[in-house]
Amino acid sequence: MGTGNPSQINPSEIWDLCYHSMQDSYETGEPILVGYARTSTVGQQAGLEAQERELRAAGCEKVFREQVSSVAKRDQLEQALDFCREGDQFVCSKLGRISRGVADLLNIVSRLEAKKVSLRVLSMSGSQALDTSTSTGRLMLAVIGAVGQAEREAMLGRQREGISKAQKTGRYKGRAPTVRRRAAEIILLKEAGVRPSEIASRLKIGRASVYRVLAEKTGDDRQVAA
Repeated sequence: MGTGNPSQINPSEIWDLCYHSMQDSYETGEPILVGYARTSTVGQQAGLEAQERELRAAGCEKVFREQVSSVAKRDQLEQALDFCREGDQFVCSKLGRISRGVADLLNIVSRLEAKKVSLRVLSMSGSQALDTSTSTGRLMLAVIGAVGQAEREAMLGRQREGISKAQKTGRYKGRAPTVRRRAAEIILLKEAGVRPSEIASRLKIGRASVYRVLAEKTGDDRQVAA
């Protein structure tokens, strides 16, 4: 940059200086804050931009953003997780932006910890934040994990109790085996002239299973064509 009158500074020189200063942390390997913003639909553009402003205000130098449902494939989230390096901090505005649930959250945290990257959620409840680089943040995460596990165990317990009651009254038959569920397809293919070995290949099931279904239909194994 020139050393003359400040009023004569070339604007392009100012841009170059700002650009290179922003790149310093990337090139030197210094830890940075990596942000992630997400909304479920394209129509939530204002919400996406608000998240990005919040992340930038928190100090994020790199922000990944996408508009996709949490249950769909989240390409930008994967890129953000891959981008993080040792010492970085991964930041999102709220837990729901990155997590489908407790299991998904713990999986993401595990991936970050493997890279020695911490997680920071700007808003958990009101102004309360979560930062896994602190002892309080790690305690909060442990509580979230424990609550999630307790909820899952309670759900499984209710499911087992329901099955037990249904079995006692004869209303629970269990899940139909895969071959039983495809019996109609097997029979239709046989009636169309397809050999049992070919049926097994097409449906990706064992030949013995095909013969068994056909035998049950006819009532006699000997009536099944080879």
